[in-house]
Amino acid sequence: MKILAIDIGGTAIKYGVVNEDFTVAQSFEVPTEANLGGPHLMHKIMTIVGEYADEVDCVGISTAGQVNSELGKIIFASENIPNYTGIEIKKTIQKKYNLPVKVENDVNSAATAEAVFGAAQGYSDFLCLTYGTGVGGALWLNNKIYTGEYFSAGEFGHIVTHTGGKKCTCGNNGCYEMYASTRALANAVHEATGKTLTGREIFEPENFNNVTIHSVIDNWIEEIIGGLTTLIFIFNPPCIVLGGGIMNEDYVITEIARRIHARPMHSFREVQIKKAAMKNQAGMLGAAYLAKQEFEKK
Repeated sequence: MKILAIDIGGTAIKYGVVNEDFTVAQSFEVPTEANLGGPHLMHKIMTIVGEYADEVDCVGISTAGQVNSELGKIIFASENIPNYTGIEIKKTIQKKYNLPVKVENDVNSAATAEAVFGAAQGYSDFLCLTYGTGVGGALWLNNKIYTGEYFSAGEFGHIVTHTGGKKCTCGNNGCYEMYASTRALANAVHEATGKTLTGREIFEPENFNNVTIHSVIDNWIEEIIGGLTTLIFIFNPPCIVLGGGIMNEDYVITEIARRIHARPMHSFREVQIKKAAMKNQAGMLGAAYLAKQEFEKK
């Protein structure tokens, strides 16, 4: 059995053939060109599927945006990908190529990969958050993704941590991702120092050891913990998996765990804080796993 796995991000589309044992036989990457909009992106997806349609048994797609995973349809996407809302990915592919298709949100796909292959193996329940331009989230409950009634569960980036705070792209004010994302960190460093730095550059020694920047980092980690505190109170999870490139910085993940475990309540002392293990392959492998499940239902 061979699965075509496609991971659609805001910057790049990663794709390739995944074998039945979930080894990646081959993989490639092309620019998303998200600014050109949903129909252009769908054309790119169809071109990729067309290249492999005769040699694969099913297609798994991980994508940005809120996804009706039963219909394989984008039910909401921000203006980062204009006119993506309403695109029927599954129906379009099946109509032309008659292949089983599974479409899932990118963080849900990544959480699936972490559950099956990565940092959350052995946990029947855990939370997954990814920190980047925004903050993405996923709920893994009773050994599967929990999507909610309308496929939008796990939008942790949009819990309100600052009532009346900064305007968010979702239309609300004070959302968690406006303060805890990697972009929020970069913005805070710029406001404090005038320097325009990427997340990676912020942690280079000459910046990390700057007293002002280090203070900004520590305040930003408190923002991360503020959101996690709310989630721990609500879900009492045994494990939280944190992803995104910024979580590869040892100081960040270590400080988050230390500060959470210092809290007196049992639920905080015992929760395991883990770094995501699957990295760049998470979306593809999660989508491939879900596609195989879909195929086996047929």
